[in-house]
Amino acid sequence: TIYWLRTTSVQAHRPPPPAPACSAIPESWRFDCYPEKAVVVTQELCEARSCCFIPASGSTRGRSRKNGIPWCFYPPDFPSYSLVSSKDTSMGLKGTLVKDVKTYYPGDILTLEMEIRHETDTRLRVRITDPSSSRFEVPLSVPTATKKAENPEYVVELSKQPFGLVVKRKSTGTVLLNTTVAPLFYADQFLQFSTALPSRFIYGLGEHRSTFLHDVQWNTLTMWARDVPPTEQTNLYGVHPFYLAMEDGGDAHGFFLLNSNAMDVALQPGPALTWRTIGGILDFYVFLGPDPGSVVQQYVEVIGQPAMPIYWALGYHLCRWGYKTSNATWEVVKRMRNYGIPQDVQWNDIDYMDQAKDFTFDPMNFNTLPDLVRDLHAHNQTYVMMMDPGISSTQPEGSYWPFDEGLKRGVFIKDAEGKTLIGKVWPGLTAFPDFSDEATHEWWYENLQRFHEKVPFDGLWIDMNEPSNFLDGSTVGCPSNSLENPPYTPGVLGGLLRSKTVCASAQQKLSTHYNLHSLYGLMEAKATASALKRILAKRPFVISRSTFPSHGSYSGHWLGDNRSHWKDLYTSIAGMLTFNLLGIPLVGADICGFSEEPQEELCVRWTQLGAFYPFARNHNSLDMNPQDPTAFSPSARTAMKQALLLRYSFFPFLYTLFHHAHIKGHTVARPLMFEFPKDVKTYGIDSQFLWGRSLLVTPVLEPGVDYVDGYFPEGLWYDFYTGDSVSSKGEELRLSAPMDKINLHLRQGSIIPTQEPNVTLWISSGQPLHLVSALSDDGSASGDLFWDDGETIDTYETERYTYVAFNVSQNTMTSSVLHSDQEGSFLSIDSASFYGVKQKPSAVLVNSQKFPFIYRDNQVLSVASLGLRLTQNFTISWM
Repeated sequence: TIYWLRTTSVQAHRPPPPAPACSAIPESWRFDCYPEKAVVVTQELCEARSCCFIPASGSTRGRSRKNGIPWCFYPPDFPSYSLVSSKDTSMGLKGTLVKDVKTYYPGDILTLEMEIRHETDTRLRVRITDPSSSRFEVPLSVPTATKKAENPEYVVELSKQPFGLVVKRKSTGTVLLNTTVAPLFYADQFLQFSTALPSRFIYGLGEHRSTFLHDVQWNTLTMWARDVPPTEQTNLYGVHPFYLAMEDGGDAHGFFLLNSNAMDVALQPGPALTWRTIGGILDFYVFLGPDPGSVVQQYVEVIGQPAMPIYWALGYHLCRWGYKTSNATWEVVKRMRNYGIPQDVQWNDIDYMDQAKDFTFDPMNFNTLPDLVRDLHAHNQTYVMMMDPGISSTQPEGSYWPFDEGLKRGVFIKDAEGKTLIGKVWPGLTAFPDFSDEATHEWWYENLQRFHEKVPFDGLWIDMNEPSNFLDGSTVGCPSNSLENPPYTPGVLGGLLRSKTVCASAQQKLSTHYNLHSLYGLMEAKATASALKRILAKRPFVISRSTFPSHGSYSGHWLGDNRSHWKDLYTSIAGMLTFNLLGIPLVGADICGFSEEPQEELCVRWTQLGAFYPFARNHNSLDMNPQDPTAFSPSARTAMKQALLLRYSFFPFLYTLFHHAHIKGHTVARPLMFEFPKDVKTYGIDSQFLWGRSLLVTPVLEPGVDYVDGYFPEGLWYDFYTGDSVSSKGEELRLSAPMDKINLHLRQGSIIPTQEPNVTLWISSGQPLHLVSALSDDGSASGDLFWDDGETIDTYETERYTYVAFNVSQNTMTSSVLHSDQEGSFLSIDSASFYGVKQKPSAVLVNSQKFPFIYRDNQVLSVASLGLRLTQNFTISWM
């Protein structure tokens, strides 16, 4: 349904209204008319843009550039577009927007076409384009709706003059989008629109180092992929123009701007948000939820569901830059085995390469690398190595096939003159593969295949793929043009688009680097996942540094070059939660920190938290002391070993969560507010998190303490280790947390499958299951298990899997085998525990046969030695 708003007339371009009209605009609703960085805005500069100029209260000279109220802001009648005509379409509406007066950015497009598409009942899409010439559009495959939504949960209202768009939630009337608050800009290299937000609770907008809940106090988040250690107020490795917002009453909605150009996202305390991008088109989606989990599901339906990981991806990974030799790497693996510490994957950083060249290994220091990999395979372990995109360009002709062949096939990024662009990375002068070209994907595959014949690696770590460059642009600089020096440059680190990357004017098959820069990591991940599928014929394992929407379909992510600081331990939780809502659930931070010397206490606490990252890798920098678990004191080593064994015991539960992420777009690591959206106290929590809906993790994040304070939403919670219950009204509780413990609690109403852990998931995953049921007050609980061979591609899609649902009600547990195959038949259920059984039973029956049991005073009922087959329905009851 389209409604028309009352309209106001747009007057001719004229000086700003007198101060009273300007001063009537509250400070929190002043939209910045002079967002350029490093400019002291004067009244003269401001009024030249026909904007209001009022120095903010309490401010001194000029304007505070950091988190400050703008001194120069748009008046209510700033010239904007008018909707001059519109017509209904089979999907919604099309309209023409016209503007009479040019603004202060060059290349103003005066006539625009707007299309509103009612794609589903919970998804609205709006596209605003230039009808006179085609502009760059992100090459993301999105669903094409062909039928208009019949019962949309949204109402769209349009203002004709000035043009504005208002989207409301039909059930509550809540305004989700209101672009009438500030003018629309659509110039060649400057597109901008603003919206009011229904609350200050806004999440997503990756990749930035911040709290999980964003600050709306004049906070600008810049997006342009950049190689820089995680730092506040800085554009980092990935770009995700998606936010999730909470509304009063606990509803949630999402917003996705499908645009890959450099951009600023400005938050202000209205609360309001401004999108400011320097290319492409305006193509955006609104997702109606109404709960936070549904918002993410609807978002990944558009960008692509996360891939199902290969089973060993969920084990413990060990890496460092600076093992220095293959034998030194091997020694660490052997020490881990000798101490019985779980490890599935050994990695090597760039030091395995011969002079840092891709597709080579050092013939002196890493001469035993193929033997190490064979030994890992013999112990059911796997090997992952780093691969950077920069290809050495200085080897004698005929001596380095990757460059020679790449040159022959024309797979490298070209400069503005059409010559191979040369930058500088670890091997020295390098060329950069153009992954927007299918020919490059084939060349990349052939290189990986040739190298795999020498070193049979199992997965790949793609780093430096922003792409990172030690130079600004290239060896010969970059031309002076509007791509390199656009009329407006977002707040990118270094102040230039080419800062520590290739020239914005560089040419790729699909478009200029100006448009494709932030897509580089995604395109490389796509090429890498495709190559690994062909080489290994298994699910590909890829971990990438740079990411973009849809990345989860091909790769996981680690949170970059963090430091061995307690603050980094804490901020890793916000990073992990944010990437889960961005559709990349396979994520984690470097356990113990990447750079600086690790302290033993920090490393123990980090290993405990890291055991509950969906992707768990310990990684360490060059010339730092070792920080693998074997490097510490016996007590620290034991605490780390216990934490990792705990992770391995949860493998069936974690694997099932990834299945739901793959099929339904669920989060794996989940913020509390996703499960308790009506509890506002959960909205800012990023020191705790859930696995799925069931397991609450409360890690220690401070030094020198043996307790931790955690928030428990209303309901019954059970200590995972003991089954002791706590009934919370929605309160903070102090928990004992000695050095060898991470607090875990099961939520009422959940059943989770666990296994006896072992040193690799290959061994663990063959162990019998133990089912833990945390009963609600009424004695009910439910859970499930997805199981397959752990590595075959598309087992769900080809029905080669087992899926079992578990339920407890009225003192009876039932299993329902909803789908089964041979893999599931190898698993048995050996034991079960029921937390919250209020009275001691007189008898326990397993498939109607009496069975011995144990009942403890804390209301825990246990049965063991069951010998039940997973693929056969069973009942366990008590009376």
